[in-house]
Amino acid sequence: MSGSISLCTRDRNTLLDLYRQASDPQLRLRAHVLLLLDAGYSWAVIAAVLFTSASTINRWRRRFLAGGLEAVVGPRRPRASVWSAAWVALVVQWVTLRAPTEFGFVRSRWTCATVAVLLRDDYGVRVSRETVRRWLRQADLVWRRPRPVLRPQDPRRAEKLRGIRALLRDLPADETAVFQDEVDVNTNPKIGAMWMAKGQQAEVETPGTNVKRYLAGALHWRTGELLLSEPGRQRNAELFLAHLDELRRRFRCYKVIHVICDNARFHDPARCRKVQKYLQRWGQRIRLHFLPTYAPEANPIERVWWHLHEEITRNHRCRDIEELLDLVFAWLAAGSHFNIETSLYDTAKATRALLQSVWVKTPRGARSSGPFFRGFSHFLGLGNLA
Repeated sequence: MSGSISLCTRDRNTLLDLYRQASDPQLRLRAHVLLLLDAGYSWAVIAAVLFTSASTINRWRRRFLAGGLEAVVGPRRPRASVWSAAWVALVVQWVTLRAPTEFGFVRSRWTCATVAVLLRDDYGVRVSRETVRRWLRQADLVWRRPRPVLRPQDPRRAEKLRGIRALLRDLPADETAVFQDEVDVNTNPKIGAMWMAKGQQAEVETPGTNVKRYLAGALHWRTGELLLSEPGRQRNAELFLAHLDELRRRFRCYKVIHVICDNARFHDPARCRKVQKYLQRWGQRIRLHFLPTYAPEANPIERVWWHLHEEITRNHRCRDIEELLDLVFAWLAAGSHFNIETSLYDTAKATRALLQSVWVKTPRGARSSGPFFRGFSHFLGLGNLA
């Protein structure tokens, strides 16, 4: 029959194996077409049975007649890209280093469609958004949420950190240091990931009116103990000074308490008259040290607040602020000691030297072999040094 082909036994068996076992559906289709042509079926019947076109049948028939079986089922030759690598590199540069507003778009983020429009309008290059998406994936780019970082930097950052490191390293036995900060607790829950049925987004109820409370806390440098004062309705100087009073009562055995805190206005005696008056009275016991501005990572207590939000305030189901605060304090009571989670301070070196000096000279009122020292050595991972 005109339009048919003739297969030898070897080629027929090869095509049968491909039709039955090949994982590529296109390869199975080609094998099926050639087998039916060899069996004498008409093109119309083959096209109807295989849901293909006469042009497809003719293409693979001609390739078989011109190059044999290898031309049909052999390795597929890669298509030569009509796009220069320079265009791909340019697109990658746009989406990683520049913003759409620089090109006149009224939007803050790139999309594949935006890149396609820019290529078409400014360079006369017509590509689909799927082509742009393929280019970006080939360049190992992924669509993910970025990490927020603070743009400003304190020009005295290195100087301030050196001063704090020196303070902690050379801290006398009768003095102590804490990292201080405030955190807000809201009845309106922070939203975080949770387990839910596939295709059904879980719901977290939020109150009609959000109620806030502020907790002032201090992380003890020596033990990792977290010290909290009573929650307040506002984050202000009254809350800060009440916390300093609590530190004075809790650390009666130390002559000086070094409080390392951020640069909030109500922390700074130069900008807050209440703090200035307080230090005029208690400056011999309370000394303030300020962290670099725009550097929350320099305060280890920020990691404690992160754990608090991750484990308590995200997706909480508390009905009111009292229930939420009870949950917060219960969580803190279950584990009131935290590691100093930052690499900015050489904890092991400073605290080992401190432990040796404390063991030689015990401050008045402290117990030299009590649970404080056993817990301290355990916190350091130094074992029982007593």
